[in-house]
Amino acid sequence: MRILACVKRVPAPGARIKVADDGQAVETAHLGFTTSPHEECAVEAAVQLVEANEGTVTVLTLGPSEAEEQLRYAASVGANEIALVSVGDDDPLEGWDPQRTSKALADAINSLEQQGGPFDLILFGNESADSGGYQVGVRVAHQIGRPMINGAKAIEIDDDQVVVRRAVDNGFEVFRLPSPCVVGVKEGINLPRYPTMKGRLASKKVALSTIDAEADAGGQVMLHLSPPEETESDTQILGQHAGSVEEMAVEVVDLLEEIGLL
Repeated sequence: MRILACVKRVPAPGARIKVADDGQAVETAHLGFTTSPHEECAVEAAVQLVEANEGTVTVLTLGPSEAEEQLRYAASVGANEIALVSVGDDDPLEGWDPQRTSKALADAINSLEQQGGPFDLILFGNESADSGGYQVGVRVAHQIGRPMINGAKAIEIDDDQVVVRRAVDNGFEVFRLPSPCVVGVKEGINLPRYPTMKGRLASKKVALSTIDAEADAGGQVMLHLSPPEETESDTQILGQHAGSVEEMAVEVVDLLEEIGLL
């Protein structure tokens, strides 16, 4: 079994994001970067499936040369092969909308399959942590002509079919996709493992395949980035100055009345 996991280099979740003065980019000078969380789970899902069914895991990303860091991390937790679709390091992701990104990834996947054979399963994250567009995985699946389901919370291999379970309001939907296919993985499908020292050392020896990104600009144009308005909230500790349990209870009741629950 050959599995491909596509990942994206994104600012570390929880980091303070500063927008550049021209409103066209994010200041990255003091940002840490990581793999988008949904895609981190996709890598873990790929490794678990190969451990259970044998095969290889390839991890692919589109980005600048710095994105090799995320590929090496994937190799340290079980990926066998890594590939970078290089966009160059000068304004590396400017103009890379979902249309252009998906075209470059689809071309790269076709190139990898010509060299090593078709992938039985291609995994994406449900959406990226930075742009949250929900588009790239679906667009790539359409361009390479394979069935696709998003929002996967469980994946199993059953002969030549991929069984995907997706959460809905009242339970789960179960889909059976013929292999080869594409699946978008949702965070929470598993708990990604941490790399061991042995894994980190081994990841340095994994050969990096580099593919030049060649795709025309898409039809989407970013107009302006605006940071959300910062708000402050006060925390009130009930009973902080109360002299007895009864006085504390009175403060709780007063608050419940104030917010309309009593």
